Amino acid sequence: MATLAPATPAPAAPAPAEAQLVIGALRISPPVVLAPMAGVTDVPFRTLCRRFGAGLYVNQMITARGLVEGHPRTLKLAEFGPHESPRSIQIYGTDPRWTAEAVRILVDGHGVDHVDMNFGCPVPKVTRHGGGAALPFKRRLLAGIVGAAVSAAGRVPVTVKFRMGIDDEHLTYLDTGAIAECEGAAAVALHARTAHQLYAPTARWEAIGRLKEHVTSIPVLGNGDVWEAHDALAMMSETGCDGVVVGRGCLGRPWLFSDLTAAFAGRPVPDPPPLHATLEVMVCHAELAVDWQGDERSALRTFRKHALWYLTGYPVGGSSRRSLSQVTTLAELRGVLAGLDPTLTMCPGAMRQPRSHHGGPRPVALPDGWLRDPDAVVRLSEGAERPGSGG
Repeated sequence: MATLAPATPAPAAPAPAEAQLVIGALRISPPVVLAPMAGVTDVPFRTLCRRFGAGLYVNQMITARGLVEGHPRTLKLAEFGPHESPRSIQIYGTDPRWTAEAVRILVDGHGVDHVDMNFGCPVPKVTRHGGGAALPFKRRLLAGIVGAAVSAAGRVPVTVKFRMGIDDEHLTYLDTGAIAECEGAAAVALHARTAHQLYAPTARWEAIGRLKEHVTSIPVLGNGDVWEAHDALAMMSETGCDGVVVGRGCLGRPWLFSDLTAAFAGRPVPDPPPLHATLEVMVCHAELAVDWQGDERSALRTFRKHALWYLTGYPVGGSSRRSLSQVTTLAELRGVLAGLDPTLTMCPGAMRQPRSHHGGPRPVALPDGWLRDPDAVVRLSEGAERPGSGG
């Protein structure tokens, strides 16, 4: 793999005095967590990111019921690399019983060292059944699910990731943080947007600061708009949070974890790499995907979105992007990349250009009568166990 060296080193921002995150028995330095993203944070992507820097790398979301029932796709998504440590995974559950059983399977059968819980997914097919970002509005159900997971996990730390609420009229994040803390969660992470906002406009970091003031006995992590290394330092400085969760900022930019390591150590952060270095990383990523999936064509179909994210910000032209969106073999991929100018550099500001999910606001789909009583006892339908975006 290429070494991504700086062209002109950028000034380093001041690093926090104590750049370590403690989650149960885990010691994470720098205090950086890869956000679990459905269809993205699989074994190949986590392996690649890990090569660039330290942190906690969370496997993509799986559903509790899918794991308990042994669905082949769920079992594949729950895989870890042979030398991956710590083993961290996000689970999506809407029923305490299914959640508890799934956590036991992860801990006892998969050797998981950390379980994260998803209460941030904003997609309509999930929220309309009361799952994802809609679920924290029902406080008793939330407490039951988190408590069941913590009890089943035993010594393994359980963390909870959520959004600010359904919309600005139904903010739940302070209650959610307090419930998670009370039920024994080892940390909480806030995506500083509501479900209504989706992924726009700017994340409201001030909510992370308020949550940090409200939840005092466990770490509070911030998520939202960490596009460059200095964003992580700024978020921690402005909010007092204990660590950062990096999502879309690392898509097509796995070297962001190297930048974060440098920033937290007080070293200069490199400029974005020239295209030739990015192309080497792309090929490495594609090869890892083929090795993991065992089917070249299937792996390349999955990889196409990554290829386009890698080239975001480089002036390579529309025809090359179209060709990349159709590759089905490693040979085809290498052929397209060989036709690109390796000396191209990333356009100014391109690190901050959104990749993957974007847009908003959008009305949140909810079950009928969902907002009547936050303390009502509810049991969700099986449709609530459908996977979503990860929040």
